[in-house]
Amino acid sequence: MKSTLLFVLFFSFGLSLGQFKNITDPDIIINPVHKKNVNKIIFLDKTVALDQLKESDFITAKVFQEDKDLDIRVFMDNSLINYLHQLDPALSPEELLKKGNYQFNFYVDGKLIYTENLNTGAGIPEDKKKKTTFRIPLLSSKNEDSWGRYMWMRFYLANGGIDALEEGNHLLKIEIRPYLKASVLKTGNTIAAGEVHLTIPHKNIPEQQIAVQNIQPNSGWKVSNEKLNKEKIRLLNRKIAENRFRDITGIVVVKNEKLLLEEYFSNSGRDSLQDTRSVGKTFASALMGIAIKDGYFKSENQMLKEFYNLKEFKNYSSRKDSVTLKSLLTMSSGFDGNDADENSPGNEENMYPTENWVKFTLDLPTTENKPGKIWNYFTAGVVVTGDILDKSVPEGLENYAGKKLFQPLEITNYKWQFTPQQKPSLAGGMRMRTLDFAKFGQLYKNNGVWKGQNIINKDWIKKSFTNYFTNDKEFEGYGYLFWRKIYKVGDQNFEAYQCSGNGGNKIIIFTEIPVVIVITAKAYNKPYAHQQADKIVEEYLLPAVNNK
Repeated sequence: MKSTLLFVLFFSFGLSLGQFKNITDPDIIINPVHKKNVNKIIFLDKTVALDQLKESDFITAKVFQEDKDLDIRVFMDNSLINYLHQLDPALSPEELLKKGNYQFNFYVDGKLIYTENLNTGAGIPEDKKKKTTFRIPLLSSKNEDSWGRYMWMRFYLANGGIDALEEGNHLLKIEIRPYLKASVLKTGNTIAAGEVHLTIPHKNIPEQQIAVQNIQPNSGWKVSNEKLNKEKIRLLNRKIAENRFRDITGIVVVKNEKLLLEEYFSNSGRDSLQDTRSVGKTFASALMGIAIKDGYFKSENQMLKEFYNLKEFKNYSSRKDSVTLKSLLTMSSGFDGNDADENSPGNEENMYPTENWVKFTLDLPTTENKPGKIWNYFTAGVVVTGDILDKSVPEGLENYAGKKLFQPLEITNYKWQFTPQQKPSLAGGMRMRTLDFAKFGQLYKNNGVWKGQNIINKDWIKKSFTNYFTNDKEFEGYGYLFWRKIYKVGDQNFEAYQCSGNGGNKIIIFTEIPVVIVITAKAYNKPYAHQQADKIVEEYLLPAVNNK
């Protein structure tokens, strides 16, 4: 009786400490290196298979070089799903994997720099049920692809790691915990941790790469003689030269309609045609405004059914009839398309391989969302907008855009991307000189006027620079194919509407100061692309040019 009572007390005490029965059986730990290093992260400077790993392969210090290997191996005493089960014993294995994964915390010199709750889709489900050890290549000399590589980029290039790891000696520490996200975020205890001493070498940068670049003649702009904080620009140029900001090709700043700064990088120059990807979407908005002004449309409130026999397409419903041009311009049409969701039927990656992008879009089902209410980034809707323009303006969209937009702006060197039907694609990919993208931005800053000619109505500019999603707290706002963005410098906020494209490409038009900024870049599909562009604007360009 006494021993039974002791067992019950011991069992109850164990449960009170959070000792739950496993929901699955993890792999048995038999590797001697694993046994000796349970709950540790070890660092490696080469790829070593687990069955060949020796403690002599571990590194505790390293001269940091981005073109060399940096691996970690994680040794745990259980599998992920069992750690998640401890956070919420009521959930099934499937529910746990849908709501949880590993949380990584990156520390430099004892300071937490970045926390990432790894996307729940990252990793193989069966591994997360069984594995008690795994390898992550953070840097790879062979360009090995992995979710770990992109996580490192997010830490290092997008969220402050590169600034924390400045020249000198540093201690990098990584901790891993399990997390579950439901109504609140739950995190467990640390399941593995490790550290390595990194020496960041000095980089010798030639003066000509740091110096503010002189504006050369024949830019097509009047050159500003306003004050420019050149030291800020020198600091920016140094960071670009040191590869701390990456894949930047051009920076242009216009202030009070005059060219204040023009700089090129990465073997790019004034005459280079920059591939700005989705920046080109905003040209659909401009051309729709021009076509309404010219009388080819009654208004942006016209409905899709006026341009297509929607019953000829798949998944017809009366909801398609009520889709308006405005809802396409504001990416709120109600079509079942969301480029941020890889499982969305209307994701742009599903569109590109098809023979007819317009048919692909009009074949899509609709959601229950009323047009104009719910925002989802939807490239295919812009393709349809371009097709409607092409059908409605004389001699087609390419000719119309040339006559009505590019010729008045004196833009002569540009290249369209085309759909499979050889129509101009407004999904993105319009190539143009950085200075000419600046003309487009300045046209909006001028309320649609360029050199005395009214190209776009002022009212259309106002509609374009209106946030139609003020109740959505997930992002800062969206107009007629323009993103709303608030840039912060110290205690000041600077509202802007901008064209934005993959790679970190931006045309930024500030609403309350007389400034237009263009950044062209080629950091395509890189997790740091937009964050570094925002940082360049907030920490360097705005402080350099906004002299009161």
